[in-house]
Amino acid sequence: MPDIPPCAVITSFLSRTKDRFHEYNEDRTLEERLALVKDIEGMAGVEAVYPYEVGDAKTFKALIEKYGLGIAAINVNVKAEPEFRNGGLTSRDPGVRARAVQLIKDAKDFARATGADKVTCCPLGDGYEFNFHCDYARMWDYLVETFGEAGSYLPEIPLFVEYKPSETRGRCFVDTGAKALCLLKDIGLADMGVTVDYGHSTYGNENPAEVVSLLEKSPFRYYIHINDNDGRWDWDYMVGTHHFLGYVEFLYYLRKYNYTDYLTSDTSPTRWDIKGTFEANTRMTKKIWRALDALDTDAFAALIAAGDFLATWKFIETHILKLED
Repeated sequence: MPDIPPCAVITSFLSRTKDRFHEYNEDRTLEERLALVKDIEGMAGVEAVYPYEVGDAKTFKALIEKYGLGIAAINVNVKAEPEFRNGGLTSRDPGVRARAVQLIKDAKDFARATGADKVTCCPLGDGYEFNFHCDYARMWDYLVETFGEAGSYLPEIPLFVEYKPSETRGRCFVDTGAKALCLLKDIGLADMGVTVDYGHSTYGNENPAEVVSLLEKSPFRYYIHINDNDGRWDWDYMVGTHHFLGYVEFLYYLRKYNYTDYLTSDTSPTRWDIKGTFEANTRMTKKIWRALDALDTDAFAALIAAGDFLATWKFIETHILKLED
């Protein structure tokens, strides 16, 4: 049976956050955030946002070692700078595109210097709002060109593309798992991957378990963010709070495919205690994984393959939901 993958957290959510109307929690320094992670039961690592949250490589690496944490990924932000407001990787200005590519390359340098094994990038500023807003084919060519150049730099540090249906743009160019996979195939670099955020997939009307299965059949790696939402927006709730059975299925296929990379919490503790929020994620994830370990997975797989869902549902009632007559 595969071991439970290690859990990590994105460091942005360990300090002050805000939405359109309110601010939540208190500011914390990088060291205070890492000390908090060390105190969260079941948490083993972090995904840190470059360049805004990490400082210099030497200091970041020393703090990671001080608190005995792993680095799940370096998350490179190519949306916050003013020049990226109308798109960075797909800007009509070649100079802006070059700056966006250089930022990803710089993140790869930082990852190598700190011992991280990947960089992940969610191109949220790259998209559109209206009909006739852009030349879609040209924008796709820009994505292939810019992500291709960034991905080919330091191939030993793979670049993962995270997709999202919308935000900050009304529709992001890379908005589905299938489109992310098409992008990687067009780029044609083996050392790239897809970051699958459970919530992005859910509110994008995908089935996250199906996305994982699709990626597993591809030549590309994948990396996982965990959270939940109501299917209408990316609320970044705790896992299993809205789509419990969907999350069980998601972990079932990750387990089936021997996923061993981090399960990184992309969850926003707005009105809830930070430590308690992330402990809920790790606790629920590990409980479900152990329950799947105890399952007769051969019998379950045979039921799924047979296609009689009423029989499958009865098995779920008894062996997963543990409902008694």
